[in-house]
Amino acid sequence: MKNGLIWLCRIIVGPLFIFSGLIKINDPLGFSYKLEEYFEVFHITFLNGLALSIAILLCALEIILGFALLIGVRAKQVAWGLLLLIIFFAFLTFYSAFFKVVQTCGCFGDAIPLTPWQSFSKDLVLLLLIVVLFINKQKIHPLFKPKTGDQLLIGSVVIAIGIGLFTYNFLPIIDFLPYKIGANILDEMKTPPGAKPDEFELTYHLKNKKTGATQIMTDKEYLKTNIWKDSNWEIAGNPESRLVKKGFTPKIVDLSIHDAQGNDYTNELLANPFYNVVIVAYDLNKTNEQAINRINALALNLVQNYNVRTILLTSNSPTDAQAFSKQHHLVSEVYYADGVPLKTMVRANPGILLLKNGIVINKWHYHSLPKYDDLVKNYLQQQ
Repeated sequence: MKNGLIWLCRIIVGPLFIFSGLIKINDPLGFSYKLEEYFEVFHITFLNGLALSIAILLCALEIILGFALLIGVRAKQVAWGLLLLIIFFAFLTFYSAFFKVVQTCGCFGDAIPLTPWQSFSKDLVLLLLIVVLFINKQKIHPLFKPKTGDQLLIGSVVIAIGIGLFTYNFLPIIDFLPYKIGANILDEMKTPPGAKPDEFELTYHLKNKKTGATQIMTDKEYLKTNIWKDSNWEIAGNPESRLVKKGFTPKIVDLSIHDAQGNDYTNELLANPFYNVVIVAYDLNKTNEQAINRINALALNLVQNYNVRTILLTSNSPTDAQAFSKQHHLVSEVYYADGVPLKTMVRANPGILLLKNGIVINKWHYHSLPKYDDLVKNYLQQQ
């Protein structure tokens, strides 16, 4: 009976840790952005420079521990590792939920967005299962001989870290972001007709000017009781707003493209019926300048030979961006957007999007830039 319970815990915890690790290591740069949010909350921003390395190691550790649990190798060390890791994750998700700081924990990346309370509930269930495994760690029997188990464990380490390095250098294998290939950016920004917005409830703190009595009631109760007609009652402080029912939210809500003077160009640029190239460099101070030069050479050929409109999107100030453009003799027009959507567009700094009618035709990391001849053959000669 006990062996059956242990096996049940193993086949739930192991695959779930592997799945969670794989989802996040598919997009380690995105997970590192989430870690930076936590670093800011806990005032340890000096770790920002290590965020990517920590992200890859944490994701790899989830995969390795989950796999090791399944095959039963090094049970004692694995049980300790799982327990410490789930306590760490449970603390983060509880802190996020209770203090309302980081509102998406990133547990399953962008594939399965969870609220902090949902994430904390998941971690509590996992904690319970892992405690059972920890107490009975001596009864976690291996599926293979020790030597074979260690070889498989080493293989999982190499594969897990290898996936993280690959996806960081060549974009996620599976893109769960709203700017994925085939997505229509303009459509992702729209709210369909008839879609219900978020429903909020207001809470009023009332005080009686004569007696000093106080009451707390919702906006519906406030209207229903007609207390608002009684001049002796007044609202003290500001009403508190609480989300009652989540309505429809477009996948893209924060993209606004403007020029140096602040004029909005979002629709004009995204509705372009012809192929246009968008170079995304959310932070020019951290961008790969050699890649910028290679992209600029590619853009020059596209502009001269096919009159392709190329733009550079950045979150830097116009003064810094124009100085950067002049220094690198950029042929692309320069426009500006907030850093958050730019980080989401493409997990590279810089990266390229090929757009047509607002649809993402393709996207590339600067490590895998397309050749000019390939762009012409695959796209421009066919339009």
